[in-house]
Amino acid sequence: MHDQLLYFIVRWLLRFLGRFPVRLRERCAAWMGWLLFAIDAKHRQIALNNLQMALGDRLSPGQIRSIARRVFENLFHIVFEVGWSMRLDEERLSDFFTISGLDDYHKAMAKGKGVLILVAHFANWELLPIVGHLVNIPVRIVYRPLDTPFLDRLFKENRGRFGGIPIPTRRGAMRQIYKSLKNGYPVAMLMDQNVDWYEGVFVDFFHHRACTNTGMALLALKSDAPVLPAFLIRTGRGFHAVFGPELPTIRTGDATKDVELNTQMYNQVIERYATKFPDQWFWVHQRWKTRPYAPWPKR
Repeated sequence: MHDQLLYFIVRWLLRFLGRFPVRLRERCAAWMGWLLFAIDAKHRQIALNNLQMALGDRLSPGQIRSIARRVFENLFHIVFEVGWSMRLDEERLSDFFTISGLDDYHKAMAKGKGVLILVAHFANWELLPIVGHLVNIPVRIVYRPLDTPFLDRLFKENRGRFGGIPIPTRRGAMRQIYKSLKNGYPVAMLMDQNVDWYEGVFVDFFHHRACTNTGMALLALKSDAPVLPAFLIRTGRGFHAVFGPELPTIRTGDATKDVELNTQMYNQVIERYATKFPDQWFWVHQRWKTRPYAPWPKR
């Protein structure tokens, strides 16, 4: 009952925020982002440290701080935009979204093995199902269930509103993904978060070893499904979705090396977009948290 009440309160609040005029949403997001950046010392430092590790050799401390602040603003843009999308008339979707690279997607789908879509926490990734709806892509979305049940229900419903079919990362998820590919469906997977050492491999990300999930590489190698990147970029008051081109699956004959090389390639794609649009990537996540070594424990 408690979760049910919270679900309706938060759902109403998001829809209320979605009623704000565009300029008011932008101003509120900027102000709230500035405030959170000022008071949330923990995540501010995570963002600053991450940006320094990744881009410190090409940006000044002032530029890094400015980007980090805009990252916090982006978090609130996401909140307002999710509320806006909950009220968005389907007939007006094309007014706010442009799409390029569909030829690459259709070429990949023509192979008849489904498609693995490489996505990241970029701009407002929660709106990606809208892109699928616009071009009639019945995308399956692999996601980690949120720890708060009522929020998990809310976001799951919103992702499914435009035809996205969520696949939670629980036991049996890989089997469900493989079945979807075998039936010719596209499957989107977020590949830009830290994982524990037993879930991933250590590959370079901005010249630092980052433990990265092996799921996409394993699926690509087993299913022979083509892999395509897809990123949603915020452009002023709208969004531009970019597909492709297809990433060739590397096969050397060494199973371990194949997983590492393909996972490295996926990281490089995400790195390119995060470099080009640094204020739109999720720098507040501890991407390099899992280390490839640890001090020997004291007795």
